[in-house]
Amino acid sequence: MKMKFFASAALMPIMLLPAAAYAQGTTTNPAQETGQQADPSDGEIIVTATRREESLQKVPVAVTAVSSQTLTTAGVENVRSLNLVAPGYNGGRNQNVMQPSIRGVGSNGTSVGDESNVAVYVDGIYQGDPYSTQIDLVEVSRVEVLRGPQGTVFGRNATGGLVNVVTPDPQFSARGRFKASGSRTRESANNFDISGYVTSGLTDTIAADVAVLYRNQDGYSVNLFNGGTVGDRETISVRSKLLFQPSDKAKFVLTVGYVDTHEETAGLAQPFKGNSLGALYAGAIVPNKPWQTSSYVNATGTAGLSDYNRLDIALKGELDLGGVILESSSSFMRTRVHQNADSDATNIVLGETDMRVRPETLTQELRLISDTSGPLSWTAGLYYYELKGEQPLTLINRQDPALPIVPIRFEPKVSTASYSAYAEGTYEVLPQLSITLGGRFTTETRKFSQRINGAQLFTDAEKKFDKFTYRVSVQYEATPDLNIYGTYGTGFKSGVFNTFSPSNVAVNPETISAFEFGVKSEPLPWLRANLAAFHSSYDDMQVTARAANNSFVLQNAAKAKIYGGELELTADPITGLNLRAALAYTHAKYDSFPNAQAFIPRLGGGNTVTSVNASGNQLIRTPEFTLSLGGRYSFDAFDGEAFLGGSLFHSSPVYYDFLNTFRQDSYELVSAEIGWTSPNDDLTFRIFAKNLTNAAVAQQISPGPLGAYVIYERPREVGASVEIRF
Repeated sequence: MKMKFFASAALMPIMLLPAAAYAQGTTTNPAQETGQQADPSDGEIIVTATRREESLQKVPVAVTAVSSQTLTTAGVENVRSLNLVAPGYNGGRNQNVMQPSIRGVGSNGTSVGDESNVAVYVDGIYQGDPYSTQIDLVEVSRVEVLRGPQGTVFGRNATGGLVNVVTPDPQFSARGRFKASGSRTRESANNFDISGYVTSGLTDTIAADVAVLYRNQDGYSVNLFNGGTVGDRETISVRSKLLFQPSDKAKFVLTVGYVDTHEETAGLAQPFKGNSLGALYAGAIVPNKPWQTSSYVNATGTAGLSDYNRLDIALKGELDLGGVILESSSSFMRTRVHQNADSDATNIVLGETDMRVRPETLTQELRLISDTSGPLSWTAGLYYYELKGEQPLTLINRQDPALPIVPIRFEPKVSTASYSAYAEGTYEVLPQLSITLGGRFTTETRKFSQRINGAQLFTDAEKKFDKFTYRVSVQYEATPDLNIYGTYGTGFKSGVFNTFSPSNVAVNPETISAFEFGVKSEPLPWLRANLAAFHSSYDDMQVTARAANNSFVLQNAAKAKIYGGELELTADPITGLNLRAALAYTHAKYDSFPNAQAFIPRLGGGNTVTSVNASGNQLIRTPEFTLSLGGRYSFDAFDGEAFLGGSLFHSSPVYYDFLNTFRQDSYELVSAEIGWTSPNDDLTFRIFAKNLTNAAVAQQISPGPLGAYVIYERPREVGASVEIRF
């Protein structure tokens, strides 16, 4: 099926809706119109965890809903850092590839088309390609993090859970804001952020908005090889919505967004604990402190490039048909990535990867949602997803700098076409007892072709995957303030091809089945306490690791058993004081992993690549314990309102290899803020600090045959901001 043809066909259902809209009539949900926040002081929190708007305390799903204010206080700027506020979530990253995990379930794949099994959505639109999910949180109403498999109404690649970023729709009443901030970090590096948002009605039926971000961050990692610093980042993000509401029964929203980022993330790599094969050779410079690098300057003149740009277009429609709401969502996304990395992380030229990623995705979804007051509520839908992508890669790998450089050139192409149908219904058996049943059938076809050094190895290797997933939930509302539920759900991620391989064989699909027991309660008028316990069986896990030739191996890791629990507390004990706490315990170990790709450090530098039995070891990027604490206190001062707040995040050790050799020790991250808001709420000054203790925390640790390199999170950052609202 040609992309251009489908682009027209996908939009036809929603283009036909306006003709019938004028005869219909429903009011826009107030939570959508105002961009409802997720703070306890707002009273009831509305979430879309089941594809319909429901109270957070009533929905039988473990979900964390976080407001924009809480995100700011905790220092959360993007989807990757949501671990600071959401229990059980780990925001993994491999340079330009987002690799989040929830409750130990996550992907570390780097192939184009190898989507994460923690799905990311923006306003209900699936962000399929993992290179496209580096989402800066510019203007958001809330962020929802759902834990556990969401195999019915969300479906594909949500075996671990999902993240849904909810942004406000345009409003007919004009409002706006402008915010500027500046901060300083080590090596006298300056950071500047400028963001703005404005919305207004254009006519009686049309409203529009625009959100803009410009971010410029200086380098802060010292380059020991050629002087100066590394780590610069410049981001431009523009996102605009156009709302057409021809009647109180119809609503259409067109969204267009563009992001362009230039950053030197790959240039921040340094040998982990000095482990680099380059250290064996004369003239090698091996950093021995955090935030240092000695990577050589390659042919492009950079010490490590991680650039990308993304264009996304979405069209959503909602039509009240009387007792049933019809929704349509269409989207197109185009991403372009250029990434260059030094594999041994020293000034010795041993290994390098120069990669470009060119995915395009298209989605179309139609949903019917019941809108009656009877005992049965239901949702049913059809979904289509298409991806086409290329990933040309030039790879350098040698064991001795005296050997000639012989690059290997991979030129893979992939495509995915996925169709699914789903339905889920909740029936109120008794006034306090309800049962939910849901199912989804997915059929998916993947194609793969490969060229290596100009030679066409094969064309259109093809594999088809079919799967039925389901969910069963029982919910008992003991009192209006106490909700108890039990859920059994399944999920799957289809098999994928390894684009860094000459093999035309796809790995097997991975599947998960999970039981969850939860309690949602408000024991006191000022206290909310939610508890969830879970047990998951995770089969045929798809895992990726470096190969002996510095490319990548993709394999199924057999089985894992994962269990644990999460506790979330939110309190407003006195006027002006809001407190929150989240504790997560995750027991996640490989139940059976007999042929794990392993890296054993060699004396002097580099690793021996071998296969080991990793059964019984802890899953990568899954700390056993995490704890987050946060609070904000506001009080009257100088005819306005002053506030102070802070956040603490603690994590137990995190492993980055199957043998559990390379790890980040337990750590804490602290943020703080103090500020003042004017009497009319139109001006706010703020002084803030992120990573207040200057903790050196690994963003990623990547072992391979040439050693293991680490990229650290940003060091301490102190700054101030001013925000004007109008």
